[in-house]
Amino acid sequence: MSLEPAVLVQKAQNGDTQAFAELYSLVYKDLYRTALLSLGHEADASDVVSDTVLDAYKTIRKLRDPSSFRSWMMTILTVKIKNKQKEYMDARSNEEDIDDLREKQPDTKKDHFGSVELTEAMAKLSEEERTVMTLNIVSGYTSEEIENITGIAANTVRSKIKRAKEKLKKYLE
Repeated sequence: MSLEPAVLVQKAQNGDTQAFAELYSLVYKDLYRTALLSLGHEADASDVVSDTVLDAYKTIRKLRDPSSFRSWMMTILTVKIKNKQKEYMDARSNEEDIDDLREKQPDTKKDHFGSVELTEAMAKLSEEERTVMTLNIVSGYTSEEIENITGIAANTVRSKIKRAKEKLKKYLE
């Protein structure tokens, strides 16, 4: 029988690696889906999730509220995603065409979490729109929780989600 997440956090903060592994098992699917939909590349999604977990493992003692483990992990992931997206922009500014970048990545058509069309439509959204959409739709966070994770005001989050949904609907028609 599994323990409550808050109890697992406390155990992990005391050095219990098995407790941390159980915590990870509670969030890994949401972490990966969010990263994949935000980045569009399986390898990069796996990399940012791995980096997120490693950072969380190293710094779990700093988590003040054990009940906020999931949103704390998403906050770390969001930072990692933004850093990876900056890398993409840097590569583009170095005169590397976006099509060349995609050719160098693993085949995005192997997306196991949605259709190719949805993945392509999500790629047309802005960084912020993809982030708030995946946190809301895929991971189930409220606009207030997304505000805590991303720093974007809750009202703005709701507006971005509404506009992103409208855009996706048009792209998918």
